[in-house]
Amino acid sequence: MADRVALYLQDAHSIQDGIEFVQYAESRGFEAVWQAESRLVRDAIVPMAAFAAHTTRIKIGSGVINNWTRNVSLTAATFLTLDDLAPNRIVCGIGAWWDPLASNVGIERRKPLLAMREYVTVLRDLLNMKRVTFKGEFVNVNGIELDVVHGRREPRHVPIYIGATGAKMLALSGEIADGVLLNYMVSPTYNHMALEQIDKGAKLSGRRVEDIDRPQLVICSVDYDRKKALDAARKLVTQYLGQQPHLMKASGVDQSLLDEIHQVLKWPATEEEIENAMVLVPDEVVQQVTASGTPEEVRAKVREYVEAGCTCPVLYPLGPDVKLMIDTFAKGYSD
Repeated sequence: MADRVALYLQDAHSIQDGIEFVQYAESRGFEAVWQAESRLVRDAIVPMAAFAAHTTRIKIGSGVINNWTRNVSLTAATFLTLDDLAPNRIVCGIGAWWDPLASNVGIERRKPLLAMREYVTVLRDLLNMKRVTFKGEFVNVNGIELDVVHGRREPRHVPIYIGATGAKMLALSGEIADGVLLNYMVSPTYNHMALEQIDKGAKLSGRRVEDIDRPQLVICSVDYDRKKALDAARKLVTQYLGQQPHLMKASGVDQSLLDEIHQVLKWPATEEEIENAMVLVPDEVVQQVTASGTPEEVRAKVREYVEAGCTCPVLYPLGPDVKLMIDTFAKGYSD
């Protein structure tokens, strides 16, 4: 088992509860917390600032913001500000977002690889306190810099991680990023392809896959009652089967199940649609792409992701007892 572990939070809990969970994770030896920003529900930056203000050691990452809705200069200023709040503890995670949400808010995600390359290039230079002029297809800036008058002028240590799922984005991440935030809702066998692509990109910049940090989101539904744990995960798996089938295809989920789910679920799905579709999802699919079950079972499943190349499991707690999940790994990592 890896000696690193991190917490992942979305919007299931209040920010006040999130602060408490992050403080508890810090006390139990967790390395980091990653705050989601995916649906139109919770911005990542505000809770990141709250977590930073109430902790002293744990790293705080965006898991992930996208490179379409924030101008790169604003992102640089935002992460400079977070680094002022928690020096050397901030991680910038960026992803390419997803449809139909992007198209529904008027964004055409064309040439996602080029758009990401330009964004990361300029963002890194700005955080290194350089004066930047860049004329790209997606990013155009002219003689800008982070204009710090009062405070630290030195380059900021804010690692840039790309949240990647597809082969080409994984390879780009290996080439230009400090790390890759591997996705959840994939099986451990998916990681073999992912590492091959990361290594392919890393070699273009004179590195190896071992030089690239590879934390991975993992759905973690833990309960002493195994059925409760599986049912809690089944609901989320069902939503992803309907909304983001590319993740499921990457893990070898049968196309016939995806087609069947799509007959029931639309986007955005209603609670009734989700309940109706859940009965179609067997236990083996739930366990294929999540760590669900008793504490012993979830530790064993997470170990599979680590053995397949994940450097730091980033655990997304399902169920009401978040502290049980934290304790499961705080204690279990020495087993």
